[in-house]
Amino acid sequence: MSAKDKVVCFLIIAFLAVFVSAHAQAQPLLPIPDVNLEIGPGGEGEEMVSSLQLLLLLTVLSLVPAFLVLMTSFTRVVIVLGFTRNALATQNSPPNQIIVGLALLLTIFVMQPVFSTIQQEAIEPLLEEAIDQETALEIASEPVREFMFHHTREKDLALFVNLSGMEQPASRAEISLPVLIPAFVISELKTAFQMGFMIFVPFLIVDMVVASTLMSVGMFMLPPVMISLPFKILLFILVDGWHLVVKSIVESFV
Repeated sequence: MSAKDKVVCFLIIAFLAVFVSAHAQAQPLLPIPDVNLEIGPGGEGEEMVSSLQLLLLLTVLSLVPAFLVLMTSFTRVVIVLGFTRNALATQNSPPNQIIVGLALLLTIFVMQPVFSTIQQEAIEPLLEEAIDQETALEIASEPVREFMFHHTREKDLALFVNLSGMEQPASRAEISLPVLIPAFVISELKTAFQMGFMIFVPFLIVDMVVASTLMSVGMFMLPPVMISLPFKILLFILVDGWHLVVKSIVESFV
């Protein structure tokens, strides 16, 4: 495992250690480390190295949200929900906080099997000192890699393999996370835009029908959006739109 892969895996474990502790009902909570930061004269040798490692760790932890957004189902979920709101043309309803909050909850729901596997096979043995940190990183990376491989198109993966200049890999194990993650992201973007297009089509038809009707009766000064908006909302309610959208998003990860 390369140094970059170890850093990425460490970020995953750092987040999951906090996440799974809140969801482990029958298990004791994970111990919270006591970290004290003091300003004093610099040491030498191992003391200086330990200080630099702690500083580097705190800096890297700030990147955890970005990795979680890019390595989970969050990208597809939030884009599809955004397309749904734009298709309805309701502007800021539902607001961004609701869209992002729902996307986070759906992401946790979709990624729950992956998180559970990491907790059982990596975090718990590490806390029990049954395995060392490097082994835990390798074990924790496998469920995440399998999830990303399952939802990454071969064309996108081949693109970044060629751009990285690496030799043609004989197996998935030879593909590093810095190559896999961007391929996974652009695959998720394409899938999300495909789903967004399918959501836009029925609402576009409603807009076209309303605009044609207004033009046929000579009402050129009346904005078609004012008339079509209530019909689009009514259509969305009648077909139970949010149920269908969320169902489609979740089932797309099966």
